[in-house]
Amino acid sequence: MKKYARVFKYLSHYKGEAFLYILFILLSIVFSLISLGMLLPFLEMIFNGAKGTGLLNNSDNALVNFIRHTLTESITTRGNVPTLALICVLIIVSIFFKNLFLYLAYYVLNPLKNNIVNRLRTELYEKVLHLPIGFFTEKRKGDIISRITNDVGEVEGSVVGTLEGWVRDPLTILFTLGTLFVISYQLTLFVLACIPIVAFVIGRITRSLKKGSSEMATLNAESLSVLDETLGGLRVIKAFNSEPFLRDRFFGINHRLVTVKNKLGFRRDLASPASELMGVVIFTAILFFGGQLVLNSTLSLTGSLFIVYLGLFYQLINPTKTLSGSFSNMARGTAAIERIEEILRTQSAIDDNPNGKKLDAFEDCIELRNVNFSYDGVPILKNINLKVPKGKTVALVGSSGAGKSTLADLVPRFHDVSGGELLVDGVNIKDYSLRSVREQISIVTQEPILFNDSIENNIRLGKQEASQSEIEDASKVANAYNFITKKEAGFNTNIGDRGTKLSGGERQRLTIARAIVKNPPILILDEATSSLDTESERLVQDAINNMMQNRTSIVIAHRLSTIRHADEIIVLQKGEIVERGTHEELLQKQGYYYRLVQMQEVK
Repeated sequence: MKKYARVFKYLSHYKGEAFLYILFILLSIVFSLISLGMLLPFLEMIFNGAKGTGLLNNSDNALVNFIRHTLTESITTRGNVPTLALICVLIIVSIFFKNLFLYLAYYVLNPLKNNIVNRLRTELYEKVLHLPIGFFTEKRKGDIISRITNDVGEVEGSVVGTLEGWVRDPLTILFTLGTLFVISYQLTLFVLACIPIVAFVIGRITRSLKKGSSEMATLNAESLSVLDETLGGLRVIKAFNSEPFLRDRFFGINHRLVTVKNKLGFRRDLASPASELMGVVIFTAILFFGGQLVLNSTLSLTGSLFIVYLGLFYQLINPTKTLSGSFSNMARGTAAIERIEEILRTQSAIDDNPNGKKLDAFEDCIELRNVNFSYDGVPILKNINLKVPKGKTVALVGSSGAGKSTLADLVPRFHDVSGGELLVDGVNIKDYSLRSVREQISIVTQEPILFNDSIENNIRLGKQEASQSEIEDASKVANAYNFITKKEAGFNTNIGDRGTKLSGGERQRLTIARAIVKNPPILILDEATSSLDTESERLVQDAINNMMQNRTSIVIAHRLSTIRHADEIIVLQKGEIVERGTHEELLQKQGYYYRLVQMQEVK
């Protein structure tokens, strides 16, 4: 049961509801047993009361003697027909209360189950938000989406969905067996001797479900990944006539998924009929064994009592079948829980300092002192020493894979250094609270990252309390105001998935406006103009220049013409600083930077 510890932990938050559910289920079971138990006086009256003397016969069973005595008094006082009517009324009342308490139990349980699933989904999403950037380089996006959707849905249906059975069915079986013991302990011991056989058969079926469930979850994730890649790359797929390749890939995964689902379904569906068949076999054995007791005229088991016993035993078949189905469903959900737990138990490499200082304002400089960084044991940055004074612009240049983006990512703590220190105003960045550090930073990436929402909401992403005038002022500084106001809905225009309703230049200017609204002292710019046409590049570059005024900037440069006026240019090669200086100083050295400039024909 350790696998389901998280579900039980969520249950602990709803102790009152759980207590009410158990209470209502107990009352429902009691009234169910009473309604069936009322058959005994009915049958006693029909079989014996009509003869006039049968009710006076003593039995070895105390329950039978008590009922016969009560019936005799009732018949003497009220007569046969009124007594029969009273028994029928009591049966109806018992059934009414049984169903009333059953409804109340479900009324309490359903919100509880929904809240548990909501907590699981919320906790999983929150964990995804807090995991470091490096985690997502190893995981396919479709796999993570599958865990949040398909796997949580599987847990909802197979584990949380069977919560009622965890309480109701065992209690029903326990109380019913107790009643059967009172009626005939010999028959009940015979029944208990048969139960291990049923448990063995069902156990064999449920154990085979886990492996298939794990494979099904993996194939579901692959299917979602292919779908996500297809939707994101439709332009390329069509341009290269790759539809048959993607179709075959998707169909192949789906074919394997259907095969696994069929096998899993066959095994799962076998649990219920197998348990029912075993129940009928035992029921038939009871007919034979109990029938002998009645035919031998033992006073401990009369014909009417045996019929009631059979009725009560038959009530055991359904909860036993449901309970076996619950176990098979739980076995199926185990794989989903394990996949969810893999994410929830992932340790974040970036631990926030709960007692960290608050970086209220950036005052002096950012310093990297003997910094090293490795990822999965592979060195990325080696012995980096760098100061970025307040108000200055430092550019990072170098070939692809030189470590530029990794170095910049250390400042907002997307990664933590493996060795050395990163200091902000002379204090190790780990001694600050993570939120306060990131409040001082805005980032403009090479690929504009926008959300399927209005222009206004995209701009105010980093400052939810921003006023309309602040948003408009930021859009003017970012050279975005004119194109926004020309839209039919203005700032309320929905920009579509990832901003597909806007041009590349318009998307990039929105990200710049978003950074300006936040109004941070530190900017990290991953060359925002490298993929734009000439006109858009000019507008975006003007917006960047406006934004960088009086701010500390770290610029990852691809087009060297955009960083000619940087206060210092850092040239990286294979994770090491090989050159540093101003544009003119580096050109005079005629080293690596000079060769880069020559290749780009910068004049």
